[in-house]
Amino acid sequence: MSSGIFGIGLSALQAAQRGLLVTGHNISNTATPGYTRQQVIQSTSDARATGSGFIGQGVQVDTVKRAYNQFLSKQVAQAGTESSQLETYFSQMKQIDSLLADSIGGSGLSPALQDFFGSLQEMATNPAEVASRQSMLSNAEVLVRQFHSMNSQLDEIQEGVNRQIENSTSLINTLGARIAKLNETIGMAESSANGQPANDLRDQRDELVAQLNDEVRATVVVQSDGGYSVFLGGGQPLVMGSQAFQLTARPSAMDADRLEIARVMGGGSIPLKEANLDGGKLGGLLQFRNEIIDTVRNGLGRVASGLAGTFNEQHRLGQDAQGNLGGDFFTTPDPVVAASTENTGSAVIEAEIVSYRDLDVSDYRLSFDGANYTLKPIRNGVEGNTQTFATFPQTVDGVRLNLASGTVAAGDEFLIRPTAKGAGQLAVAVQDTGKIAAAAPIRTSAPAINAGTGRISAGTVNAPPPTDPNLQQAVTLTFTSATTFDVSGTGTGNPTSVPFTAGGPITFNGWTVQITGTPKPGDTFSIGPNTDGVADNRNALLLGALQSSNTLAAGGASYQGAYGQLVSLMGNKTRELEVTADAQAALFTQTRALQQSEAGVNLDEEAANLLRYQQAYQAASKVIQTANQMFDALLEITR
Repeated sequence: MSSGIFGIGLSALQAAQRGLLVTGHNISNTATPGYTRQQVIQSTSDARATGSGFIGQGVQVDTVKRAYNQFLSKQVAQAGTESSQLETYFSQMKQIDSLLADSIGGSGLSPALQDFFGSLQEMATNPAEVASRQSMLSNAEVLVRQFHSMNSQLDEIQEGVNRQIENSTSLINTLGARIAKLNETIGMAESSANGQPANDLRDQRDELVAQLNDEVRATVVVQSDGGYSVFLGGGQPLVMGSQAFQLTARPSAMDADRLEIARVMGGGSIPLKEANLDGGKLGGLLQFRNEIIDTVRNGLGRVASGLAGTFNEQHRLGQDAQGNLGGDFFTTPDPVVAASTENTGSAVIEAEIVSYRDLDVSDYRLSFDGANYTLKPIRNGVEGNTQTFATFPQTVDGVRLNLASGTVAAGDEFLIRPTAKGAGQLAVAVQDTGKIAAAAPIRTSAPAINAGTGRISAGTVNAPPPTDPNLQQAVTLTFTSATTFDVSGTGTGNPTSVPFTAGGPITFNGWTVQITGTPKPGDTFSIGPNTDGVADNRNALLLGALQSSNTLAAGGASYQGAYGQLVSLMGNKTRELEVTADAQAALFTQTRALQQSEAGVNLDEEAANLLRYQQAYQAASKVIQTANQMFDALLEITR
């Protein structure tokens, strides 16, 4: 009997002791990241059958178990990776918001645009003054520098994103390798312990998975042996048992300045779809780059290219101080066409802007399947409607595409970016104030002896910019009746009895005039070269009118309007992200708190457990003490 009592007391003593050890372990790891509260699982030892019934044999400790809830842990991982993605996106977005907010301040793009056109209006008031012309050139240089400055800041932001992508990829590789190593260590530890769970090692592995989800969304599949297989978006394996796969951040085949994530395989690598790499910091960086950096760069480029192109078109319709037809005022950046480094053909694709009015903020991916070309616009990181064609040239959104040379092979791809370099490569082409085409190259007149009431307009030069050498040749209109006139002059063909409608356009040699009123037969009107146009401001007024003209976005926006749309879009996006990121962070905090209420260490509860196990230990000691006294009593009887 004493042996049974001793055994029962000893089992109780050992159970209480292990309870104290586990409780102390919980308390000491209260602040340990990823630690899960542990608890002793005990059961009744098998009872011994006797003639008086089954007599209990005490207690046994079955295992030490983690208070782990897989469902809550998955919820925390999901909420955490989405919160990390939004927070990363928002933190990057604040840089763009600050960039554009600064650009509408005293030294930003909007003031530079206003100052440039303000100096243009001043020159139109005093076209013969060199100081006014120089002021216009100086403000044009300031405007160009502002475009360059904003483009340089975008370059810096993109370089920062590239560095963060590289760091995140490296950390993902490190975490994957550590998880794989822990899979191996846990398997060996639990095998040597007859299948008992290695709780602390499992906590470390779960903490690594949480850190991995902070970088990118990861899905964990628990294998039959308890090991973790970890998959990234799209089902790409990162960890399979004790094997870890590696990722790399490499320059894109379509754009060397753009990093893409690829899976390392053998001596090469295979790119992963960015759409599948969502969640976490990496997902936020990729989303920011695709949706924001490209949009802002293209938006700025459209304003810069549109300004340069439309301004040049009007400037070429004018005449400079030396009496020559106007040239380009700005250097207009060309579209960028990048051939994939994986192309097998020798084709060179050219892109040319033919309508600045129709320019979009999209990039375009051109691919060839061996028979047809497929063109997909990419805007805000999303591909648009596909356009298919078999031959060149093709025009899309004001950009004409052509096969310049070489042959295209099946599978070849090209990235076309019409406005990406617009802000960075804009320049002022005119350096001489005398080259500013403020005047119109033609002048109209009517002799005072005309008998009718006809009045001729100052006339305008027609677009596209004239190449007709007869533009500045004298032309005379002689009315033969109130409704017809004859034409004489080089390049006109000298037609007779040309129908006339008061106020209607009359066009010859690349110019257009209007005659109002009622001319009499014999009345003449002359259109000739502007031989003394230094003080003429007609083309300068037309250049100044471009400021408020809807020359961009298919005629839906002015320069300032198109830029304002970009600023508004980014401002609204920043505010949206701020609200969404705050809401997701609150959800993550709540989910984490719910999970910790079950898995975290509660010091009050552990203090109570200490007292409980201490009293149990003392009671077990009393059982052993009682058994000892009974044994001593038996010895006394036998003496």
